[in-house]
Amino acid sequence: MKNNNFYIPSRYRIISFRRRIMEWIDTNGRNYLWRNTGDPFRVLIAEMMLRRTRADQVNRVYQELFNKYPDVESCANANENELNSIIYHLGLRWRSPAFKKVARLIIQQYSGKVPETREEILNLPGVGDYVAGAVLSIAYNKKEWMVDSNIVRVYRRYFGMKTSREGRRDKHVIGVAKTYVSTEDPRKANLAILDFAALVCTPTNPKHDICPVRRRCLFMSRIVVVT
Repeated sequence: MKNNNFYIPSRYRIISFRRRIMEWIDTNGRNYLWRNTGDPFRVLIAEMMLRRTRADQVNRVYQELFNKYPDVESCANANENELNSIIYHLGLRWRSPAFKKVARLIIQQYSGKVPETREEILNLPGVGDYVAGAVLSIAYNKKEWMVDSNIVRVYRRYFGMKTSREGRRDKHVIGVAKTYVSTEDPRKANLAILDFAALVCTPTNPKHDICPVRRRCLFMSRIVVVT
């Protein structure tokens, strides 16, 4: 299918891809603290931490932060110097005041509960479309799309899609992500593609030998033809 000169894979092909990597994550998925909590606020803070930061770095800081400030109320009232001392390892100085602002806004406007719609959650400081989709799907298991540069890379390679330089803002890419997440377990689907991009379809030296979708991957087929 084409849309404004961009190729869009069929729904069948998207669902087939999703099924394979959801099977793959059963035995290959990563295990992080924020994936084992029922608290949407903790998931939100973790996703804000993860911006431009490796998950392994976040894991340590996440644990220290919530050991000291275990809930939205304590985070809203946190001492800013103490908060800074915990998260300064992650860089990006905006994060410390953003955490307090988010916590306070959630208390003031949403009775202490992270909102459950994209429109509302986007009103929180430091939250963009990716974080909104991640929180809604991972914390609430809602069929909400998420696209970052890693997911764009996977789409480009596997489906042979062309994108703009930004990629993650392209309407046809978001359209694929919406189809991809249209499953009974959107949480697992989104975690699967994140882990697949991090562990297999890496930016350099992708691991073709262990790739669960290599037989139908257009990127892999081009390599085979060339070699």
